[in-house]
Amino acid sequence: MMRLNKFLAHAGVGSRRHCDGMIASGRVKINGDPVRELGTQVNEETDRVSVDDTPVRVERHVYWAVHKPPGYICTNSDPAGRPLAIDLVPHVDQRVYTVGRLDEDSEGLLLLTNDGDLAQKLMHPRYEVEKTYEVLVAGSPTVADMEQLTTGVWLSEGRVKAKSVRRFKKQGDSTWLKIVLCEGKNREIRRMLAKQNHKVMRLRRVGIGPVRLDRLPKGKSRKLALAEIELLRKAVTPRAAKKAEEPAKKAGEK
Repeated sequence: MMRLNKFLAHAGVGSRRHCDGMIASGRVKINGDPVRELGTQVNEETDRVSVDDTPVRVERHVYWAVHKPPGYICTNSDPAGRPLAIDLVPHVDQRVYTVGRLDEDSEGLLLLTNDGDLAQKLMHPRYEVEKTYEVLVAGSPTVADMEQLTTGVWLSEGRVKAKSVRRFKKQGDSTWLKIVLCEGKNREIRRMLAKQNHKVMRLRRVGIGPVRLDRLPKGKSRKLALAEIELLRKAVTPRAAKKAEEPAKKAGEK
């Protein structure tokens, strides 16, 4: 038996929280009967589950890295007809969606998957999964500017801060910064730097946890290696569990 929201997430319907909303609104049926209880259990072998009367089956989980070019958006549909990040993986049969987002003007690493449980954890601030960005800004931020980014900048939703910031290259009158975040609010880096009057010229994400963009060409995709998937799962292991594992590991080594 499996919790219904977990079953739906594994089937690629969406995150567990999104699936909870579907259940509460009566859109989900088990063996033809609507269910609204969030703790409902389902037998994935024998029960028939549907959403909006469309049968749901658990798909094999897939994990893809994509190099998103500027101009693509990270939703699975767009009324304006703009190009979608999922258009970059037409060869993937499963219904995948992006892990977090990059705004339309930004480029770089996206993860696409139908593993809703892992996707939700990778984006949740609780797990502090690092996202690494290379950012070209106009001018030359001072040491004080960079320290402020790590101590905190006030935006409309409160104080936000980077885990680390460093300069790594000059380009004419502009400067490349490497910025690491452990959360990702809407256009966060652009808004933080705008507070310091530094315009962002280019922004590309080069890492999500242990997964790196490396030399993946713009607009191309690749399957994640099994080792990368295991490292992503390890990155979202609750800290308490990690601490509990450490004494056992040390004891085993002895």
